[in-house]
Amino acid sequence: MQRSPIIFYFFLILFAVSCQKETQKQEKDSNITIDQKTANDLSSTADTLFDAAKYDNAYRKYNAANLLFKVQKDSNNLTYNLIKMAKIQQIVGDYAGSEETLIEAIPYAVSKPEYKLAIQNLLGINSKEQKNYEDAIGYYNYILETVATPKLKFTPINNIATVYIEQARYPEAIALLEPALKMPELDSLPHKKVILMDNLGYAQAKNGAPKIGLPLMEEALVLRKQAHNLYGCIESYSHLADFYKSINIQKSLSYAQLALHNAKETNSVDEQLQALSFLMRNTATNSTNTYAQEFVVLDDSIKKVRNNAKNQFAKIKYDATKANLENIELKEKQTANALEIQTERNKSYFFGFGILFLLLAIAFLIHYFKNKNAKELLQASYITETRISKQLHDELANDVYYAMTFAQNQDLQNPTKMETLVDNLDQIYKRTRNISKENNVVDTGEHFELNLKQMLSSYKSNTVEVILKTENSIDWSAVDDHKKIAIQRVLQELMVNMQKYSKANFVIIGFNSEEKRLLITYSDNGIGCSQKLILKNGLQNAENRIHGIKGLLTFDTQTHKGFKAKIIIPK
Repeated sequence: MQRSPIIFYFFLILFAVSCQKETQKQEKDSNITIDQKTANDLSSTADTLFDAAKYDNAYRKYNAANLLFKVQKDSNNLTYNLIKMAKIQQIVGDYAGSEETLIEAIPYAVSKPEYKLAIQNLLGINSKEQKNYEDAIGYYNYILETVATPKLKFTPINNIATVYIEQARYPEAIALLEPALKMPELDSLPHKKVILMDNLGYAQAKNGAPKIGLPLMEEALVLRKQAHNLYGCIESYSHLADFYKSINIQKSLSYAQLALHNAKETNSVDEQLQALSFLMRNTATNSTNTYAQEFVVLDDSIKKVRNNAKNQFAKIKYDATKANLENIELKEKQTANALEIQTERNKSYFFGFGILFLLLAIAFLIHYFKNKNAKELLQASYITETRISKQLHDELANDVYYAMTFAQNQDLQNPTKMETLVDNLDQIYKRTRNISKENNVVDTGEHFELNLKQMLSSYKSNTVEVILKTENSIDWSAVDDHKKIAIQRVLQELMVNMQKYSKANFVIIGFNSEEKRLLITYSDNGIGCSQKLILKNGLQNAENRIHGIKGLLTFDTQTHKGFKAKIIIPK
């Protein structure tokens, strides 16, 4: 009956706590859902702005979305946005900033192989644009070795070949491009095929094989015109202009002017600068000055735009991070205030529940230990009663029956018969006295040590020698009464066990007082016994007694090699 109120209020407290946690969890989940939707909307808007070439605004939206994706640990969306941001930085010529953004994306791209490849490709482009050719080749080779599909190999092959061409390593570029151009998978990718064809033709022409290279470049130009690929035509015109500059300067300049025209049509600033630079170097003085002026104006303009873009991107990140931190601080303050109010509101409830629970717990523990002690006392009484019953049956019942039979069947007028009967009755009396002595109340007062030694010495006989030795005197007055009782009962159990089963003729019991414990040793030269027999012989009860006073009782025995026991009791 004591347990029901405790369990009821315990679960009532748990219910109150769980309700509070569930409310907080629901609020947190709601915030996460809102943030996820906001982040997705920002990312979608950024994609639209990117496609419209509104790069500043796209960059700002991608960055704002990422601040939310980081909180949600959404690595896939976070990686995608970082790649797009790096691409924007690359478009405006901020190659160093693009590299930093890509390096930030690498840890998040673990679960998406395609993102890892995109990062490596952009890093390669950045390195190439910054003339770090070996780094660029390293990034492209990683892609080439990673992808398994032949169609995915054409882009890294072409990129590596382009770097070789810029380094004037034409044979190496040809060695890559020639076998790639013969692969049947390239037929389904006409855009990539024309790129490889043009680059191979240019490399062949620069490597001293114009008869092989020129037809390839011309065919590539025709295919690009047919596909209305204005941007691709810029590359073809540039290659042909460079090829003809030492053969037919007018034709060369014509191709260079076509490259400049297409670059302006597609708003390709770098290609405009490249075409203007070529025209400056290869035309007459007056024209050169015209192209030079245009080059300087465009170059200054693009440098200013790109420097502004670099600063703008840094400012976008800084402002967004600052605003996000301020928003987080505000939310934390609001959350803290709400929690403080909720905490104050719940304090009174929990305090009342706590006091009630504590009182009920104390009542339960008192009830529990009372029942436990009662059960232990009952068990101990039962064990004692069982042992006394066994002793009475084994040691007295047969002798009493024999004495009764003898008295009934013998002539007690005969002095010899009468003396035999008296002797039998005397033995029965002595055994009865010993049983009574074994189970009487233990005197734990000032005579405890004397009574203990007398009890142990009482087991001496003509065939058994009992030796008591004390290494360090024990102050028995400092030992708790319940420990004294346990010690006497356990030693008594050991002596009874010796008397019944051991067949020993020599017993040594040692007493020693150490700094923090009492040490009592028992040894005899009897037949010993197995662990199973120890339990049968009643010594399990002795072990329980010692454990009950936080002590330790260990046995060391082997058949026909004696019996030893060690009792260790903390002071």
